[in-house]
Formats: sequence, C-alpha cells, structure tokens
Amino acid sequence: MDEKNKAEAEANRCAKRLDSAQRLVNALGSELDRWSNSIVQLGQDLEYVTGNVLMASAFVSYVGPFNKDFREAIIVDNFMKFFKDNKVPCSPNIDPLTILTTDAQKAEWNTQKLPSDQVSSENGSILTSSDRYSLMIDPQLQGITWIKTKEANNSLESTRLTPETMNSAIKILERCVEQGKPVLIENLGDSIDASIAPIYARQIIKRGRTSIIKMGDKELTLDPKFNLFLHTKLSNPHYPPEIQAECTLINFTVTESGLEDQLLTLVVRKERPDLAAKKEELISQQNEFKITLKKLEDGLLQQLAEATGDILENIELIESLERSKALSTEINQKVEIAKVTEVAINEASENYRPAASRGALVFFLMNELTRIHSYYKFSLDSFIIVIIRAIDIVAEKLNPKKEPKEEPAEGEEPAEEEPAEEEEEVEMTPRTLKARIEELIMSITYEGFNYVRRGTFERHKLIIATMLCFRINIRKGLINSKEVDALIRKDVALDAGN
Repeated sequence: MDEKNKAEAEANRCAKRLDSAQRLVNALGSELDRWSNSIVQLGQDLEYVTGNVLMASAFVSYVGPFNKDFREAIIVDNFMKFFKDNKVPCSPNIDPLTILTTDAQKAEWNTQKLPSDQVSSENGSILTSSDRYSLMIDPQLQGITWIKTKEANNSLESTRLTPETMNSAIKILERCVEQGKPVLIENLGDSIDASIAPIYARQIIKRGRTSIIKMGDKELTLDPKFNLFLHTKLSNPHYPPEIQAECTLINFTVTESGLEDQLLTLVVRKERPDLAAKKEELISQQNEFKITLKKLEDGLLQQLAEATGDILENIELIESLERSKALSTEINQKVEIAKVTEVAINEASENYRPAASRGALVFFLMNELTRIHSYYKFSLDSFIIVIIRAIDIVAEKLNPKKEPKEEPAEGEEPAEEEPAEEEEEVEMTPRTLKARIEELIMSITYEGFNYVRRGTFERHKLIIATMLCFRINIRKGLINSKEVDALIRKDVALDAGN
C-alpha cells in the first residue's frame, strides 16, 4: 500500500509539473516572436552603434542654431558624406531624433506646450540631451512657454539681467546653484553680463566629490540638479564665439512648415473637434500601451531572473506570466486597430491643410514687414487669436444660431413651446467640404490682412496688399517667383535671349 501511495503521489506530482510546464511554455510563447525580433534588431543596432552615437552627438553639438533647411543640408551634405567617405557604420536611414528621444517623451513634451512639428521636437531633444546649458533663440516665445511648463514642478525661478535687477538676479543664481533649482534668464540682448560667466561657462573646480563654482569672492557648491536656461527674443543675435562654445544655442524660431502643422492642429480642433479628440485620445492610448508593454517585459524578465528552485513549482510566477500574456495580446490587438484609425484621422485632417498653409503664409509676410519699417512687429500669440476669430466667423456664417423667441407682453399667456428638434450632424460631402475650406481660406486671408492693415501707415497698405497677392499667386502656381523678383528687385536681370 505504501508503494502504491508513493506511485500515485509521484504520478500526481508529474501531472502537475507537466501542466505547469505546458502553462509556462504557452505563457512564454507570446514573447518568442517579439524577443526573437528584438535580438535580431539589437544585433543590427550593435553594428551601427558607433555611427549612430556619433551622429546624435554631432547633431546635439552643432545643429541647434540653424533652421530646418540648414539642418537637413548639414546632416545630408556634411555628416552623411563624412560617414560614407570614412566608412563609419551607421543605420541606413539614420534619424538623430529617434536615437535621442522616444515617442513617449515627445508626447509628454507636447502636453507641456511644446509644438509637435519636427523642428520643435529636435529642439527639445537637443535641450534635454546637452551637457552644456542652453541659450534659446526664441522670438515667438514658444520655447520659453515650454520650459516654464516643463520645469514648473521643479520650482523654476525666472529673472532678467537688467541694470535694475542685476543684484537680485545674481542672488537668485547663487541660491539656486546650491539648492539645485532650475533658473531661467529671460530677454537677453546681444551680450551676456560677465558676472555670471562662471556659471554658464561651467567653470567647475573639483574638490574630492564636491563641485565648486567660484563667483567673485564666493565659492558655491554646485548641486547636480541645477540647470540654467538662457533666453533671447532677438531673431538674429550675434553672440561672440566664446558664448557659442560655452552654451548650446538652440533656434526655436518658428518655420513656415512648422507653423503650418501647428495651425492645422488648431483648424482641425475648431472645425472637427471629434477628430481632434480622437487623435489626442489615440496618442495618449498609444503611449500608455508602450509604457505598459515595457513594464510587462521588465517585470517578466525580473521574475524569471529572481526565480529560485524549480520554476515549474512556482505557481505564482506562472500565473503572473499568463496574466502578462493575456494583457500583451490584448494590447497588440488594440495597437493594430489604432494604426488603422490613425491613418483615417490623418487623411481627414489633411483636408484642412490648405487653410493652415494660408495662415502660415500670411504670418510670415507679417514677420518680414520689419524690412519696411521697424515699427511693424507682430506677435504669434495675437495672430493665433486672429486665426481663431476667422474660423469662428465662418462657423457662424455657415451655421447661424437660431434667434431667441420673443418674450410675451404683460398680461399675455406664453405660447406653448414646440418640442425641440434634435440637430443632426450632417456629414460633409466632398463638395461641401471643399466649399467650407475655401471659406476658411478667404476668412483667414481677409482677417489676417485686416489685422496687419490696422497697424500700418497709409502709404504702406497698398505695398502689403500687393505682396500678399503675389505670394498667394506664387503658391498657387499662377505666376513665376523669378518674374516677381525681376519686377520688384532692380538687381535681377532677365536674359534678353529668352
């Protein structure tokens, strides 16, 4: 009987171990493809890591002061040419932004009021990746808005280097250096006061494990959490070479394509709030999926690494793996659905790009009016308010509100109210959508021109109207830009033979 009981117990134990083994294999089966692909990808990345890191480092060090066109020229014509000539291994379609940041980081920056265009994301990656303190060229105040939101939880302190505030600014800097708080110095001119040079130049003296910065007669203990942000509203400042070597210059000046993307988001949010809400929800959902998958993978690997004894007897680990597998499968299915939804949302949003393009065209015409007179300076924030008003005018024109009913006179009984009819959303046909976009373009152009016209001298109004007309026709392809240059610039000569 003892032998029989032992045999039955052993049979039961083997059956349980077999069941546990099958559950373990099934739970880990979902990770097989993903981990196999990751191993292949990591093997390729290791081959290219030298060139990729060199590209990202060069990007952070040298590309910041330039606009989008120059950045692309530097990467393609200089960096990539150097890599090919010297046979430096790097990824085929190398993008410094993918090396320096993740999608989750970019989404977090967007929630902190950093614009979502390519150049702004590059600026964010340069600022967060550089060891040197950043000097932002930010005439439209987009960078400073982001920094104030981003560092709000870190007790950011703002100050200015004017003769009246110099003493208080130095006291703020000294205090924040030792307390590890970030400092923002706003509205710098073409030069930076030499009294704060030891800080922005990082003139650090090492004493054991302690870092010391000497400011005048004082020795300040540098807290590792301290950060300094320098900011100027000048669009084309001329700083001496030593400042450019000691700080990371980052050009936050908005580009036409970047502003077009920002205005597209604004127009879609006003015209199709349902699409905008879906897109925001989709981005948030995708970021949560990526974070959850990462946590699942890290937790799974940690459990496997810390498992002791016979892994088949660790029922808690197997159940945890099964929960992770179910959640991972569900997330992957939702990700595939989200990809299809994202394509549909982007296609619907792109219909409104002509209106956004016209808004960007008008703003950049406004921005260049300083060449006519130094008085003509316009704020991007004010212009966005003008765009919102132009969109609202179209909405009121095409969807007029119902007039309120007249109140009954004294002694009269109120008329019986008819049951309110529910307003049905009418889906736009291609024809009505095209007409709506044309109305938006006309409204944005008219309101933008009116906004400029109110603040200009009478003798310049016709010039501005002509410039706007030329630019619109060049954008439409109705006239040639070279012919316009020949008309308005005396130094462009036409070839008599053509």
